[in-house]
Amino acid sequence: MSRLLIVSNRLPISVRVEHGALCLTRSSGGLAAAMRGPHERHCALWIGWPGSVASLTPEQRDDADAALAGMRAVPVHLGAAEQHRFYDGFSNGVLWPLFHYLLDKVNLDAELDWEAYQRVNEHFADVVATQYRPGDAIWVHDYQLMLLPALLRRRLPGARIGFFLHVPFPSAEVFRILPWREQILRGLLGADLLGFHTAGYRRNFAASAAHVLGVEPGEAAIEHDGRTVALGVHPISIDAAEIERLAGHPGVREEAARIRAEARGRKIVLGIDRLDYTKGIPRRLLAIERLLEREPALREQVRFIQLAVPTREMAGAYADFRRVVHELVGRINGQHGTTCSTPIHYMHRSLPFEQVVALYLAADVMLVTPLRDGMNLVAKEYVAARVDNDGALILSEFAGASAELAEAISVNPYDIGSVAAAVKRAIAMPPAEQRVRMAALRRRVATHDVHAWAQSFLEDLDRAAAPEPAGAAVASRPGMPESVVESVRLAPQRVWILDYDGTLVPFASVPDLAAPDEELLALLRALSERDRVHVVSGRRRADIERWFGALPLHLHAEHGFWSRPKASDDWVALESDAAAWKGEVRALLEDVTRRTPGSFIEEKTVTLAWHYRTAEPELAGEHVRELRARLEARIPLDTLELLAGAMVVEVRPRGVHKGRVVPLILDDVPARAAVIAIGDDRTDEDIFAALPPSACTIHVGNQSSRAAYRLPDAGAVRRLLRSVHAGFDAGYDA
Repeated sequence: MSRLLIVSNRLPISVRVEHGALCLTRSSGGLAAAMRGPHERHCALWIGWPGSVASLTPEQRDDADAALAGMRAVPVHLGAAEQHRFYDGFSNGVLWPLFHYLLDKVNLDAELDWEAYQRVNEHFADVVATQYRPGDAIWVHDYQLMLLPALLRRRLPGARIGFFLHVPFPSAEVFRILPWREQILRGLLGADLLGFHTAGYRRNFAASAAHVLGVEPGEAAIEHDGRTVALGVHPISIDAAEIERLAGHPGVREEAARIRAEARGRKIVLGIDRLDYTKGIPRRLLAIERLLEREPALREQVRFIQLAVPTREMAGAYADFRRVVHELVGRINGQHGTTCSTPIHYMHRSLPFEQVVALYLAADVMLVTPLRDGMNLVAKEYVAARVDNDGALILSEFAGASAELAEAISVNPYDIGSVAAAVKRAIAMPPAEQRVRMAALRRRVATHDVHAWAQSFLEDLDRAAAPEPAGAAVASRPGMPESVVESVRLAPQRVWILDYDGTLVPFASVPDLAAPDEELLALLRALSERDRVHVVSGRRRADIERWFGALPLHLHAEHGFWSRPKASDDWVALESDAAAWKGEVRALLEDVTRRTPGSFIEEKTVTLAWHYRTAEPELAGEHVRELRARLEARIPLDTLELLAGAMVVEVRPRGVHKGRVVPLILDDVPARAAVIAIGDDRTDEDIFAALPPSACTIHVGNQSSRAAYRLPDAGAVRRLLRSVHAGFDAGYDA
């Protein structure tokens, strides 16, 4: 039976020794609460770090592992130094502040921490692979394990792998600061489905992949490594029914009444946060101070309660932050307190969740003002607890929850004056307005609860990882098996059909900068002394003639419209030039080029191409969609066709494609010769389609292809050509 494997940095169970006895305690954290349902309903295994076991004896450690197994939990044991560098050093010293836009706190000289991050992700991959059974689904969680999807894909090629990011994904401009940005993106793209809280985070990820990896910035999916990676929006939520149940419990309601009685008729404004620098607590305190300065009468009418839950107590940045908060509370209370009351009641500790719900019930206003937050479940918990449909929620526009909780009072947490004004407004909000707002919020939170979140993600994962329908092209096999290379090498003769840009040379920002280097020219000349070499390119005839005209190659330019079968021959056109359509199409291309800096038009004999490789990816993506729609509405699709290549949109007459040259090439192929075709984009698929199954077809890059094999880049193609030419393994490594 297929299972669910849940993988997170921490297990929802901590292992420790108390008074010499082994003690296992369940966590009540956000992820533990969110995944408790899937863990129970799917008979899932949960894989993660159980905490340090250094103080356990070997017998206690064995007992702990056995106890965890009985709870369907699999420990990933880490050494103390490695855990520190992985968690405190890289995860929370680099990724956490970067993803929350606090760039002054990002350690960009963290090579040793990065190495530990890689090792720990590899260790997790090893443990998951040993637990995996065919058919299992793997759900990886959060920023500590962003390399894990690709590591698992390498070990378990056919596995269903989902990844959910519980923190924001920053804008491309911010993410690209990261020195290890490419490795992180490639790690994530090993998944079948990547889940984000909001459409904005998903858009940021797609833009980052476009800028860093050069992939097309798709909205709902990205093509990478010959696979389609789905991008989903799945805002996490809470167990609303359980919180409602607690809010109705007599003991909880009695505690809420006690808190209100202590307030002696004053309005209660509540803040509950981990004591983390992303939560905006200092600016929130300054907003309370601003309110008291503007409205001195409120000193006796408002009580602000701040529960600050300890977190990462040993980290230096957090110790400094804790001191700042404590000093602010003391200063504000000293300045604005009276003989009867102090305005801020500050608690630096954890409370049982029943007491937290009592605070939610007692509070007239909930103040949730993080500087940046992936979601913020406190806002949703407050809403779920307000069973009488009263109370007011003030919510930072930089919390992911703001995309859902539209009826909250939205504030910019950096603007302390506007936060102060929002608190005053919330305190004075009429009961009728409270009920209208809160009823709408409660309906949304109850409908989209944590169970719906988990079910939605798993259903989307099943769809994203579904096998291709019958008759669909089989995914290209990564790399070139040495047995295939050897069979090509041992063939009595070879016929090579080679694309140029992206295949023999890397793409260049300016096409003319992609001229062949001396090494490539020498390699092609040497190869053509024994083999037949056809270069089939979309380039203009003049470019191909200038670069390769002196070599004994068979040349085909402009997608095969022009051919020079032998070095001594003249160029021959596929058919007469029928390009009367160009005027109208050129006008459309010129219009979009004018509005897309970095793009340009390339005109060939019977085609027009719009290149946007050096344009800003998001703008180019928008204009590509616009251009395609305009062209499809204006051009006669029975005689012309649109072709999407590698960062290029091309218009050409139907029937003009690279596949047209294949019959010409095969007519002159010697018996028992090996035919090898290599290309990188959509235009080369026509060649692959026209070749017989016996041909060796190779796709270069990470797009989906009907080719049998796959190489990563032009460098790997050259290594293959050198290896075959040399007649032995000359260091070829795909």
